[in-house]
Amino acid sequence: MLNSSVLVLNRSYLPIHVTSVRRAFSLIYQGIARAVDEQYQTFDFDSWSQLAVARDSESIGTARGPMRVPRVIVLLTFDRVPKRHVRFSRINIFARDSFTCQYCGTRPHRVELNLDHVVPRALGGRSTWENVVCSCVDCNRRKGGRTPGQAGLRLKRLPARPRWTPLMNLMLSSVRYREWRPFLNVVDASYWNTELAQ
Repeated sequence: MLNSSVLVLNRSYLPIHVTSVRRAFSLIYQGIARAVDEQYQTFDFDSWSQLAVARDSESIGTARGPMRVPRVIVLLTFDRVPKRHVRFSRINIFARDSFTCQYCGTRPHRVELNLDHVVPRALGGRSTWENVVCSCVDCNRRKGGRTPGQAGLRLKRLPARPRWTPLMNLMLSSVRYREWRPFLNVVDASYWNTELAQ
């Protein structure tokens, strides 16, 4: 439980990080952050520890008795806004392309998808938003080390750098904790995935 996730907000209530329950309790205890409940009320350590633990609430045992686990905390002094950089990552490319092969238009199971360089690397193609697309395994094999035109394939849509984080809609549909949902409609969720080398 102490290693499970807590959403961290800056003092403007914008999500900036995810930390552990252990670290969240430490920040609250030190007066650096406050716990946020479902009604957006904030609590310091003492007031949070005095809240009754509901039957369906997650809690940890302390010397004082059970204490609710905070799922959202707000920092009291940190006001920097998270970057709006869209990471060039596998999941963001899949999301940008709606998990759909950009050659045949099918939506196979995720394990049947991979990335394809429109202009192959062997021909000087680079790993960029404008040159990498989601492709099914069959189309990728058919294309091989050729351009789509050479392989007799046609792109459904030209690849481009997204202006927003494609992962946002996916994240909102599968939020880990219900307490996070109200705060994630403004976050750039790109820090949830690893950036690919370009």
